[in-house]
Amino acid sequence: MLLRRNRETQADAVVSFIGGDGPAALEPQLDAAFGRNAWIAAEIRMAAAPVREIAAEGGRFLVIGVTSEAEAEIKAARELIAQAKAVGLKVILLAESLSPSAMHALMRAGADDFAPLPLPATALAESVARLRSGGSASFGGGSSRHGSVYAVYGAAGGVGATTFCVNLAWETALEVAKAGKQVALLDFNFQYGTVATYLDLPRREAIYELLSDTSTLDEEGFSQALAEYAGRMSVLTAPMDVLPLDIIGPDDVRTMLGLARANYDFIFIDLPQTLTHWSDLVLTEAETFFAVMQTDMRSAQNMLRFLRALKAEDLPVENISVVLNRAPTFTDMSGRSRARRLEQSLSVDFAARLPDGGKQITAACDQGAPLARAAKGNALRKEIRRIARGLVKSAAAAARAETGGAK
Repeated sequence: MLLRRNRETQADAVVSFIGGDGPAALEPQLDAAFGRNAWIAAEIRMAAAPVREIAAEGGRFLVIGVTSEAEAEIKAARELIAQAKAVGLKVILLAESLSPSAMHALMRAGADDFAPLPLPATALAESVARLRSGGSASFGGGSSRHGSVYAVYGAAGGVGATTFCVNLAWETALEVAKAGKQVALLDFNFQYGTVATYLDLPRREAIYELLSDTSTLDEEGFSQALAEYAGRMSVLTAPMDVLPLDIIGPDDVRTMLGLARANYDFIFIDLPQTLTHWSDLVLTEAETFFAVMQTDMRSAQNMLRFLRALKAEDLPVENISVVLNRAPTFTDMSGRSRARRLEQSLSVDFAARLPDGGKQITAACDQGAPLARAAKGNALRKEIRRIARGLVKSAAAAARAETGGAK
């Protein structure tokens, strides 16, 4: 079915739903966002023609709704998003109870913004206004972004995962500063996160307010919870008080990641060692999921159990990069042999082997300064900088490929 509200009025949007009650249930929000009689409702498999039609007439939007009951038809939604992007339309995704993998697939297909269903009263109008004013970014930035997410997980306490995450984020911020790219660092260890300590940042009361009610979270509220570090990196610290890890759920994490992707080019997440009911969402959302370990038996056993858990839940493991911290030196033959046996027993290849930075690392963490400031010549800092440069190059190559500029 194709329904044009008023053929004498130029349409600015196509609205298409898979599952649920369809556009009729959202008529007041659609009228508020686009104007009365200025949108077309179309069934998903009949929407390609009106998408081309409104693009030719100067229309600018595709609103596509997907519910969990229609998740099997996710391919049709991805194809429609691709068609809309090909003719220059902005895509707003409305989703209800989708699995993390389905949500990730739709966002990767090219959706510019996201809102949950049931739809908050003003969410759609606000999303349309943001996109009209220059894209789904930013807290005053004005350029459209769809940031890359990189998560860091420690297989055991004390393996250096937070040190690695903080310094990887900072090295990336240094690399992209001249290009105008934005970097965010999010501490998702809501109990004992130490990102604030390692950067000497205050913990804000606004973070508890953010975590306790994300249903009303918008860009302004998200930005107020972030602290700025040296004018080059935005940081969401752990809250002032110890909170249960289940204070937020998958939908809350999805909302925060959506805001972060829309406003930053690189997002780094420091995860707690405990696996939560939203850990799988972060795993599927991340371009790269760094799992940090050492050569000790405790780390090895925990990493083995972690990888087994992922496979048992049929979660993707191809984006996991296992990082060996405090790796043996070139002359430590016994240590190198142990590292090779670890790779064999875990059935992985270490994506990176970080050298032991020594006492300088502990001193830098205590001072609340990244290694680039406190121990510029340290071997660990140089290796993390090399990894950061690789991430920046990979992101640039992916961006060129998406825009057809790759050679």
